[in-house]
Amino acid sequence: MKLEIGNFYVKDEAQTDEAYGCYPAKRPIEEHIRKGFVCIDKPMGPSSHEVVVWVRKILEVEKTGHAGTLDPRVTGVLPVFIENATKLVKFLQESGKEYVCLMRLHGDVKKSEIERVMKLFIGRIYQKPPLKSAVKKRLRIREIYKIDVLEIEGRDVLFKVETESGTYIRKLCRDIGEVLGVGAHMQELRRTKTGNLTEDLCVTLQDLLDAYIFWKEEREEKYLREIIKPMELAVADLPKIVVKDTAVDAICHGADLSVKGIAYIEKNVQANKIVAIFTLKNELVAIGRALFDAEDMLKMNKGIAVDVQRVVMERGIYPSTWKKG
Repeated sequence: MKLEIGNFYVKDEAQTDEAYGCYPAKRPIEEHIRKGFVCIDKPMGPSSHEVVVWVRKILEVEKTGHAGTLDPRVTGVLPVFIENATKLVKFLQESGKEYVCLMRLHGDVKKSEIERVMKLFIGRIYQKPPLKSAVKKRLRIREIYKIDVLEIEGRDVLFKVETESGTYIRKLCRDIGEVLGVGAHMQELRRTKTGNLTEDLCVTLQDLLDAYIFWKEEREEKYLREIIKPMELAVADLPKIVVKDTAVDAICHGADLSVKGIAYIEKNVQANKIVAIFTLKNELVAIGRALFDAEDMLKMNKGIAVDVQRVVMERGIYPSTWKKG
């Protein structure tokens, strides 16, 4: 008989020791900053790199990184990760993106024909990066998950598009224009979502600066806590495996996750898919690749369940019971 709690299978009921670790919402403000990220509403003008440097200087930290470059003329969601949380950048750069784009056609086309042609681009497409990109100019396959035409006014077409990471919307507009036979270019572009992070989370650089100064000068943490989100939120849409306290430090020292260390398994865990490993206090420990489906893990009595690919938590936060054998 399978024991279940909500979306989780119970592998081995376990309790957490309050002497170790810390619930994300209860972290001291300095730790909250180090293990957090901020979604900046990137303005038109500066590069993504410049925005990341400004965040680093505002918060007086040593390390920041962003999840997905936006060109200087593009606005919108730019998640900037701080200190410990920068370990997540590689995984979140590869997450899906959503944009709202204004495309300008170079000739007159019927509305019905525009809508028909744009639907042809849903699915897997070939793209060669434009000349002004930072990657090699080789043909690549990218997937367009969805295109919704929002408004057409004369030669201006406003549409929303959901894409695989690494898709060039400027090139997409050119290709649509070619198929329509009139040519087209991207007039304006705004990123509205990256992974599970949306515009609703966005703040301006000025908002961040004000909140930081308020904390530094007035010792008021509230606004900074609202703006900087715990890194756990950034991986909230990944399937989760919750581990016992006794398994945490072994993972932090580079061990893969054994089935004996598992307490709960989210039902949507699938073999060969990326999963997030959490403590019983909902702290992110690591990111890894599941070697089995959730139901198979549930039946196993021994063996490795997850190939750990990126450890996020520092060593020594939980007791190293693994050293005692």
